Order: sequence, then C-alpha cells, then structure tokens
Amino acid sequence: MRTTRMTSAQAQQSRRAVLQTAVDTGSRCAGGDLDRFFREHNETGAHWVLRCTDAIRVCVGCPARAACEELALRSGEGDHQGDYMVWGGLTGPELAAARDDQAERLAAAVDLDQDSDGQHLDALSIKLRRTAAATPSRGADGRSEAEAQARQNAQVRELAARVGEIRSARRVRAGWGVAA
Repeated sequence: MRTTRMTSAQAQQSRRAVLQTAVDTGSRCAGGDLDRFFREHNETGAHWVLRCTDAIRVCVGCPARAACEELALRSGEGDHQGDYMVWGGLTGPELAAARDDQAERLAAAVDLDQDSDGQHLDALSIKLRRTAAATPSRGADGRSEAEAQARQNAQVRELAARVGEIRSARRVRAGWGVAA
C-alpha cells in the first residue's frame, strides 16, 4: 500500500482519528519494535544518544511523521527535563518546547478532538474511504463479482449518506443556514 506523506499543516488541521489512522497504516514503525524509541532504565547517556539518533533517522523518512508528531503534542508527551523518548522525530525536550510554543493551537485542537459528533464523522469518513477503495471479490457465500460490487456500492452510498447527514446537522447547529 502506498502512503501519502502528510505535511505539518495538514496534520495540524486533522482530527485525532485521522492522525491515528495515518500513523497506524503508514508509519515506518507500525507493527515493529517500539522499544527502540524509548530509553531503557539505567541506559548510559552515550548508548541512548546512539539509539536516539537511530530512532530519529527512522522518523525523518516516515510518511506519517507529521501525524505522529501532532499526536504526541496533543497527548502532552515530552518533558523539558527528561530525554527518554523519540516520538514523531523529536526528543522529549523538543516535544515539550514545541508544546509550549503551540499551546494555544494545541488546546483548540484537543477541544475539537473531544467533539463526539466530529469523532463519529471522522470514523465514518475513514470507513467510507476504505470501503470505496477496497476491491470487491467473490465471497465464500457464492456471490458473483457483480453482486459483490453491487453490495460494496450500496455500502458506499449508505456511508456517504450518513456522512452527509452529520455534516448537514453540524452546519445547522453552527448557524450556517438550512441543512442541504
């Protein structure tokens, strides 16, 4: 699967569910050994510097790096005093400094992430994209490819209608006029 690289600006505008999906499906470390991104108890500083540099190198080329960094910032990761992790290509102190610099923006993003209608909309939008992109095939139930395609098309229409309903209701609540 080819993953599109997300920019920092795109990550900052995305909701938590979208960011998490980008990391889960497109990160270089997904499904791998995540321990290499965290300092071990009693690990020497020199050894950690080498491992930290290696972890940052993995992050630098990762298509999901911006999404991963944004998730770390929204989650409050990092510590000014403790250099014990790499997340989204940044060390703990770098994350803490970035969080301080972007405190107002991050607070607004976290508030939006808490919006349950928005979370539901994000989840449905992701499901819609995945369903539309899937290749229908004959199932064990004996359906033909045409029947499988028709079933998938019906699922896409149903999901698109649900997404449209939620968006329309949100627009009305926000004072954008009558639901379309």
